[in-house]
Amino acid sequence: MMSYYDPIVYVVLPEDEGMLLKTVLQNRLGVSRKLMSKVKLTEYGIQLNGQRVYISEKVKGGDRIELRMEKETSEDILPEPIPFDILYEDAHLLVVNKPAGLIVHPTSGHYTGTLANGVVHYWQEKGEQVRFRPVHRLDQDTSGVLCIAKNPYVHQHISEQMIQGTVDKYYTAIVHGYPEPAEGIIDGPIDRDPLEPHRRIVTPDGYPARTLYHIVERYPHGSMVQIKLESGRTHQIRVHMSSIGCPLIGDTFYSADQLTHVEFNREQARLTDTWINRQALHASKLSLTHPLSGERVTFTADLPADMAQLKAQLEQSQD
Repeated sequence: MMSYYDPIVYVVLPEDEGMLLKTVLQNRLGVSRKLMSKVKLTEYGIQLNGQRVYISEKVKGGDRIELRMEKETSEDILPEPIPFDILYEDAHLLVVNKPAGLIVHPTSGHYTGTLANGVVHYWQEKGEQVRFRPVHRLDQDTSGVLCIAKNPYVHQHISEQMIQGTVDKYYTAIVHGYPEPAEGIIDGPIDRDPLEPHRRIVTPDGYPARTLYHIVERYPHGSMVQIKLESGRTHQIRVHMSSIGCPLIGDTFYSADQLTHVEFNREQARLTDTWINRQALHASKLSLTHPLSGERVTFTADLPADMAQLKAQLEQSQD
């Protein structure tokens, strides 16, 4: 027997009277054609005043529409007790503070030991039947706020917000040098490096990418920068900061040693890179509109211990 998530409920407004049920689902609840096609095939998927009806039915003011989605599980993800911090959770959304070093989703060669394995185990222990649906990704060695949808309706809505640019993603980075100017926008298209496909480079023929930044603190050998993304290209922050001569401390892939267009104290940069075991990048804040309540919600994650330690070492370093 099928089991369903709690219904998404909408009470028809007087001004909606006479509309097709299909139109109300699309225009008022924002249900995509793909999701509607899937849901309407299930027995209790779309109901009007408690009855299963065709989506061509006309509605009246005060009618109660219920959208039910069949529960799913991530059968291909092995549950494992992996620790992670929960910042927020309700029936529709899970927001976590991802530790550095943890891959988000199983990939070839990494079927276990990921955040997905830990989240699936956590839900299993709670008796929840939910499929793992991250709305966005973070690099393995980037820590911080990560949003996971608990049903396809929520995933669709937040994904659309991201496409429309209404999800605000803020990062804290600790970089070599001092960006000039101290506050600005890096507008540089990004694509794969033709000589090394795993790397990304700024190139005129790349995909549009914009990064807003400003210096928060200056140290004798580096600075802390707050960053807001206007796009979400692979390795965007790391590539953009390196392109202006301020690579992230600890980033061995886009390291200061590889830069030829800026002057560096190479010896000091190499030393500073040993003060943290990953790129100094943390997803510190995420703001979005909750798909069910319609309210603007913001989630924050404090600077992790390794970046706090790096900050302390930089403050104590000498010119």
